[in-house]
Amino acid sequence: MAWCGENICLGIRREYVILNSASGALSEVFPSGRIAPPLVVSLPTGELLLGKDNIGVFVDQNGKLLQEGRICWSEAPAVVVIQKPYAIGLLPRHVEIRSLRDPYPLIQTVVLRNVRRLLQSNSAIIVALDNSVHGLFPVPLGAQIVQLTASGNFEEALALCKLLPPEDSSLRAAKEQSIHIRYAHYLFENGCYEEAMEHFLASQVEITHVLSLYPYVVLPKSSLIPEPEKFLDVTGDASYLSRGSSGMSDDMDSPPSHLLESDENADIESKKISHNTLMALIKFLQKKRYSIIEKAAAEGTEEVVLDAVGSNFISYGSTRAKKAGKGRGNVPISSVARDLAAILDTALLQALILTGQSSSAVELLKGLNYCDVKICEEFLQKWNQYVGLLELYKSNAMHREALKLLHQLVEESKSEQPRMELSQKFKPEMIIDYLKPLCGTEPMLVLEFSMLVLEGCPAQTIDLFLSGNIPADLVNSYLKQHAPDMQATYLEHMLAMNENGISGSLQNEMVQIYLSEVLDWYVDLNAQGKWDEKTYTPRRKKLLSALENISGYNPEVLLKRLPPDALNEERAILLGKMNQHELALSIYVHKLHVPELALAYCDRVYESGLNQQSGKPYGIYLTLLQIYLNPQKTIKNFEKRISNLVVSQSPGIPKIGPGPLAKTKGRASKKIAAIEGAEDSRISPSSTDSGRSDGDADDAVEEGASTIMLDQVLDLLSRRWDRMHGAQALKLLPKETKLQNLLPFLGPLLRKSSEAYRNFSVIKSLRESENLQVKDELYEQRKTAVKITGDSMCSLCHKKIGTSVFAVYPNGKTIVHFGCFKDSQNMKAVSKGSSARKR
Repeated sequence: MAWCGENICLGIRREYVILNSASGALSEVFPSGRIAPPLVVSLPTGELLLGKDNIGVFVDQNGKLLQEGRICWSEAPAVVVIQKPYAIGLLPRHVEIRSLRDPYPLIQTVVLRNVRRLLQSNSAIIVALDNSVHGLFPVPLGAQIVQLTASGNFEEALALCKLLPPEDSSLRAAKEQSIHIRYAHYLFENGCYEEAMEHFLASQVEITHVLSLYPYVVLPKSSLIPEPEKFLDVTGDASYLSRGSSGMSDDMDSPPSHLLESDENADIESKKISHNTLMALIKFLQKKRYSIIEKAAAEGTEEVVLDAVGSNFISYGSTRAKKAGKGRGNVPISSVARDLAAILDTALLQALILTGQSSSAVELLKGLNYCDVKICEEFLQKWNQYVGLLELYKSNAMHREALKLLHQLVEESKSEQPRMELSQKFKPEMIIDYLKPLCGTEPMLVLEFSMLVLEGCPAQTIDLFLSGNIPADLVNSYLKQHAPDMQATYLEHMLAMNENGISGSLQNEMVQIYLSEVLDWYVDLNAQGKWDEKTYTPRRKKLLSALENISGYNPEVLLKRLPPDALNEERAILLGKMNQHELALSIYVHKLHVPELALAYCDRVYESGLNQQSGKPYGIYLTLLQIYLNPQKTIKNFEKRISNLVVSQSPGIPKIGPGPLAKTKGRASKKIAAIEGAEDSRISPSSTDSGRSDGDADDAVEEGASTIMLDQVLDLLSRRWDRMHGAQALKLLPKETKLQNLLPFLGPLLRKSSEAYRNFSVIKSLRESENLQVKDELYEQRKTAVKITGDSMCSLCHKKIGTSVFAVYPNGKTIVHFGCFKDSQNMKAVSKGSSARKR
């Protein structure tokens, strides 16, 4: 029997029972063996070992079976003694020693016959025979560990290491590390690669030690890489098999001659072994990576702090030597953490690519990494991993190299017979996406490589310039130097996307580009004798639209560049921008012979005058009317005025606006003027005809009476009767004009005047009625009386009003002294001022 917690386990006859010492309750466990008597042994863990013939069964304190397995003795033991970590059993012909670790192997056999007793003492096992007593002393743990390691029982050796006393912690760590390393090499040699890497992890060995098992993985030059050790030869042929299937360059992956003679099955097996070894390496490196990268990043942070403090900062009496590292600032020469991180990331990238995990390799490069640029660049190029190569360049701030490669890939994607093996199609938009983050830091690089996609993707490229806030003047000057054909395209898109974002100088330059192209086109056609003023090309249409809608250019400069006998529509727009309305209208009427354009011009001037709230610009239509009525005089003076305008650059004619009304003669004129109403009496024609008398008008009409454009005059009056001063228009008409022809003009004009007269009469009546109502209300308010008695009190000071001057609030009930009222108003003003100062 044996204690197990508060229970007692009893082996009675052929069965085991558990007796609760507190309650006395019995519970059966299982029957004992048929040959040997019951055997109950307490374990150091508080559990029990129960004998069933030659099998030892583990149960817990309540008699439930445990899943740790069973000890199988060679015969049924009579006695079992526990000496951790062993179980010593007394068998009929010998003493058997077995490990307490699953699978409970046989450790040692001591041949002793006729043993009567087997007892445990503090430091030994006492064996009593018939006429002698023997002591079984345990071999020291250190010696056992050495023997087990030498015999290849690494698991047993590691288990014994845990039994070393706490004072030998350093010795224990050293022994465990050594055993883990030897065990890992043993497992690696026998093809258990993942288990081997687990033991390499447990040993805390440097990653360079593990990477020495992979000679085909190229590593950066570093003092951290150790010399090959003699026990590394245990990898034997496996390393050569891996090397042969790695696909690396000839100088580092030439397989042995016997591999060249192997059959196809051997090659497949070799590739499988290489893949498995690399997969195990990837898991090992990924588990080690976090701590190594964290140390490297912390060292980089320390480096930045030291650089900020000063380049000659000395810590603990030693100066940190530094070297330049591209893309990551200054890197210390003695940077162990960064060197280790570079070795790890470089090896991990190669392993990922060799096992076909390209996407994982790209993710590695996108994050913080310390891959060696030169080695990884050559490796990625050899394996056609261009996406990874782009990320490598990007992570190291090698933007020029990345953009050159990306442009090459885009061109190869367009080619029908590409020279490069591409895993995906590369589009020009990828260059734009790459350039977007660089706009703020490297605008010149963005401009240089954006030229490659500007023609193919103009809208996206212009959007890149706008979203990146690259100065428009810088972009324009760069395009002018390197891509003049795209300069106008850029300015067009920029104006369309952000009309307010383009300066006056750029607007002027865009118009100059349009005009230069149109002039070249005109010269070619004129030389061939094919010029026609009514011919419009897309570029000329753009020029006309720009001249009409853009206000940032200098019209005087552009006017000088126009040929004297062509491009009259452009000339008319420029004269309009200079407020030379009469000259512009003369071109539309007498040069282009398109009255509709003249009318549209007048409409634009009229509407712009309304928008500027400068009064109703009736005069522009009267100017057009004069041109229709005096064609010969207009044509005679046109060329002279144009030449004088270009030479002298005189200021433009003032804008159409109000002026003094010319004196009129005749009863009919006075009546027609009266129809217009009093508020229109201030409106005058343009400055081109202000101050003219009836006699002048008659002379002008008589001078060109034979060529008056009467149809156009009547059409203008009928279509724009509501936009011109009726009296002034009638003054300009010749006396021979029939009243019947003026019906489309006078009819609506008279109806509008009559309607306005009626409306104003109604308004006048309403205002008179409103005035009477206000007077009546004032009279009622003045009738209000306030009665002051001897008991009337001031609502502010609460004293009697008496005979003092008083004030009454609007409600008619609140009465206060006038002095109190003034004081209260002063206090309110002071409080408002103080609160304003506080705010």
